[in-house]
Amino acid sequence: MRDRIQWVVAKDHAHPEAIGTVDETGNPKQGKHTACVQRQWCGNTGKIDNCVVSVHIGYTIGDFQCILDSDLYMPKSWSEDFHRRKLAGIPEEVEYRKKADIALAQIAHSLNNGIRVFAWTFDEFYGRDGTFLDGLSALGQNYVAEVPSNFTGWVKEPHILLSPKTQKSHTRGRKRIFPRLSAKALPASEVANLLVYSRAFQKQKWKKFHIKDGEKGPVVWEVKWSKFYRKQGPDSLPGSTHCLIIARNVLNPDEIKYFVSNMVPGSNDVTLKKLLRTAFSRWPIERCFKLAKNEIGMDHFEVRSWCAIHRHLYISQLSQLFCSRIHQDLREKKDRNFVSDGRAGSFCRINMGSSPKLSAIGSVKGLPRRRRNNSVSPESQSTGAKIPHKTKASETSGTGHRSREITLLYSG
Repeated sequence: MRDRIQWVVAKDHAHPEAIGTVDETGNPKQGKHTACVQRQWCGNTGKIDNCVVSVHIGYTIGDFQCILDSDLYMPKSWSEDFHRRKLAGIPEEVEYRKKADIALAQIAHSLNNGIRVFAWTFDEFYGRDGTFLDGLSALGQNYVAEVPSNFTGWVKEPHILLSPKTQKSHTRGRKRIFPRLSAKALPASEVANLLVYSRAFQKQKWKKFHIKDGEKGPVVWEVKWSKFYRKQGPDSLPGSTHCLIIARNVLNPDEIKYFVSNMVPGSNDVTLKKLLRTAFSRWPIERCFKLAKNEIGMDHFEVRSWCAIHRHLYISQLSQLFCSRIHQDLREKKDRNFVSDGRAGSFCRINMGSSPKLSAIGSVKGLPRRRRNNSVSPESQSTGAKIPHKTKASETSGTGHRSREITLLYSG
């Protein structure tokens, strides 16, 4: 079922601008017999609570959002308690994995099923894990990761010594490991300190970006960015060129977010606006969680075993995908060009679409095929003469009706 869900998304909703998301959610539970339940951080209640936690990846393009995969997180206390594992039906081959490792395995599995995204985005809990970021790069995936303020790296590429100099190759003493940082290289700095002390950011002015329109109005952030080199690999040496984006809330300057991406503006048609759009696109999967719990019953399972909980999660995914596809289909029908019946008193329908761009307006050419059959009884229909469609506003004799054909509308 999980694979079929991903096949459907890969076939019917593929898009080069799609965004992948990684997130987790907690479901409060009573007792201690449900698989993987323990006192841990529960995002649903916003505190340490007795709950089970599941890791998910999501897919977003436009107004279409869905959950691609779901897995229970098994705490270490469960992985070492074989009696509880047996009672909860946890298979022997299931081992303890960090949440970031679970997400990485989910992403790799979705790639094998044909899922492709412009980039993956996630919060600082996953962004602080360098091994997770290295794993995404190894899979050939782009990412825009929110990172904590103490995340370290360089804005200027430090010098790396690949091998010892010839005259020092035979000196006595402890053998040095290569490659390594040069003795003159500056140490890695926290991104919060780079914002304050680095010339790369000091010489920049904050640039405002309209991120999206929220429920309370436009969401605007001020942004600075620079090339960035984070620690990579087991040696924690600077790797390929990354991008460090620092965003500050215009309405609350004390709220600052830090993002690191393995894409750099100006290369391969990557723009700062695209990176910001990706960085602030985690809300769709949170909306998926909210709808799945409130409307579909994702958190209302009354089962305890490992397999039963996963079945419930996958069925919830399927239900949520069905709702998303129906929503998109109805949205497209609403935006499609068609003309209302003359009894409705309108001669053309404005197609606003889903984006604030120049939109076309269709003229009268009849109803869609499925609505051509007249369902109004002959007795209730008007027998008066038809009103001709005019190209300019004109008043028809004896009716008082007006008709105007408009060809273009600027919606913003």
